Amino acid sequence: MTTATLAYLAGQACVAFHAWLSRADRLERPDRVIFDFDPSGSDFAPVRAGALAAARLLEQLGLDAFVALTGSRGLHVVVPIDRGAGFDEVRGFARGVADRLAAGDPNHLTVEARKENRRGRVLIDVMRNAYARTAVVPYSARLLPGAPVATPLEWSELSSRRLQPQAYTLTTIARRLDARGDPWADLPRRTRPLAPARRALELMPALSRAT
Repeated sequence: MTTATLAYLAGQACVAFHAWLSRADRLERPDRVIFDFDPSGSDFAPVRAGALAAARLLEQLGLDAFVALTGSRGLHVVVPIDRGAGFDEVRGFARGVADRLAAGDPNHLTVEARKENRRGRVLIDVMRNAYARTAVVPYSARLLPGAPVATPLEWSELSSRRLQPQAYTLTTIARRLDARGDPWADLPRRTRPLAPARRALELMPALSRAT
């Protein structure tokens, strides 16, 4: 976003910024895949573990993954891709990855959208990977008490039991950036084509699907 765009949106009383997964020149071709790890309760440990499992699987598939606190309840795992695939293909791939993760840890992870069927497990939500759907952008404030901020992380930070989804706020995020820089600074240069990863996923031995 340009400074003028941000100023305009602020003037419209916008607090949390959400953006499409594609860019204006090719709206039908996303440039990222998003996995939203959404907890059913307050325990953040299975959210951290689920995101780390996703990173390992995506690495096996030849993709680079980035992680961020949403500033609300969970984590986003984001994969930059080269805009060679459409939304349906991207969402299908994301669902295949989510199914495999849930099958590998059915006690803690699920793809079941209905809350009453999750039984306390973490939802791996892939429905943001659709045309015209949006996701919170990095460093956006959230309309919540304390003004927590959606914060990109280093993967190593997920090992801390003290990490919480609203760990950083408008009053602390600048100090973090001064001390650590932006963990996502290299994301635009880490894009990969989706097709080889999709084929690699299809060739993996099947696991029982969990809900």
